[in-house]
Amino acid sequence: MQRLSQMHSLQVMRGDDVVFAEAPRGPGLDAFANIKSCSKSIVALLLGVAVDREEISGVTAKLEQVAPGIVPRDATSGVAGITMEDLVTLRAGLERTSGGNYGEWISAGNWLADAMTRPMVAEPGTRMLYSTGSTHILGAALAEATGQSLLAQARERLGGPFAMEIPRWTRDLEGYYLSGNEMALRPSDMLKLAVMMRDGGRFGGAQVIPRDWITASTEPRTRSPWSGLSYGYGGGFTFEVQLLYGNRWLHGEQLMGTCYAHLDLEERQKLARWREAKLPMKVRTAVRKSATVAAG
Repeated sequence: MQRLSQMHSLQVMRGDDVVFAEAPRGPGLDAFANIKSCSKSIVALLLGVAVDREEISGVTAKLEQVAPGIVPRDATSGVAGITMEDLVTLRAGLERTSGGNYGEWISAGNWLADAMTRPMVAEPGTRMLYSTGSTHILGAALAEATGQSLLAQARERLGGPFAMEIPRWTRDLEGYYLSGNEMALRPSDMLKLAVMMRDGGRFGGAQVIPRDWITASTEPRTRSPWSGLSYGYGGGFTFEVQLLYGNRWLHGEQLMGTCYAHLDLEERQKLARWREAKLPMKVRTAVRKSATVAAG
C-alpha cells in the first residue's frame, strides 16, 4: 500500500471475517475522514429510503413535483422537468459544476441557483456529466420532500441502523447541507455500508435499505467518461469497483462496495488486470472471489 500514495485505509471482509484492515496514512480506521464524492452514494441511499417511505413517488418524479420551491424563476429551460433518476445518475444535462468549474460554483452565493441556471449541454437523462451540483439539487429536493435536513435524514435513516456517528458538515447559505461532498465518516463505518450493499440492503438482521433499491442501484444506467466504468444510482458499479481502481487519481468517484458481485466479464477482467499491476501482494491475496471492501 505504500505505493498507493493517496490511499489512507483499506479493509477487506470475506463473509463475516475481516481479512485485511490497514490505515498506513491518515488518522486511522476509527477516526472521521472526509469521504469526498462518496457522499453522492450516501445521498443515493437516502433517496431510496424516501421512495420506499412514499415521501417521493419514484425516481421518475420531476423536480417541479418533488420540490418546486427550490427551482429559481430564471432556471434554465427544462430544469423543472429533470427527474430524480436524472439527478442520482448524474445525467441532469446541465453544465458541470465539478472539475474546472468547482471553484467558481462553490464560491457562488447560491449553489442551487447557480447549478440550475447553467446551460443545458445535453438532454436530461442521456449523457453522464459528473457534477456535484446535480447531487446538491437532489439533496435539497430530499430535504423538501421529507421535511428533514440531509443531516437529520442521514442520522436517523443510516446512522441509527448502522450505529455510526455522522457529524455536521458544510451547508450552503440557504441552509441545505452540501450533497455530494465534504461528509465525514469513520472508515470502519464505511465497511458496514459496504457489507449492507453486499447483503442486499440488510444489516444487523434488519432490512435497512430496500432490496429492490440496492438491485436498481447496481444496474448500469450510464458510463463514466473518466473511469469507463458503469454508473448506477449514486455509484452503483463505482460503489463496487472504484475502490480498487483508486480514488483521487481517477476522479474521486465512490469507494465502497462489493468487488465482483455485479460485474460483467469485461469489467471483471479489467479489475483483475489492474489488481495484478497495482495492488501489493498481501492485498491481492485478500481480495479474491467475492470480498467486501472499503477504501479511502
